[in-house]
Amino acid sequence: MGDTKIRNRMKVLRVLNGELTQAQLAEKVGVTRQTILAIETGKYLPSLEVAFKICRVFKMKMEEVFEYYE
Repeated sequence: MGDTKIRNRMKVLRVLNGELTQAQLAEKVGVTRQTILAIETGKYLPSLEVAFKICRVFKMKMEEVFEYYE
């Protein structure tokens, strides 16, 4: 899925939120660190449930974390 048309700001947001590690974010969301890495690099698209959980951790709206582009 490297050609996905959805970008995310997760890496930047982790840094802005006190250097939150991938492992810490994964624990808060209920997924593995590898899943967070794959989402951050655009190799995997999260389910809606996981995307909402990620947004909830950052206290942001979906479109503030994830962006669709053409």
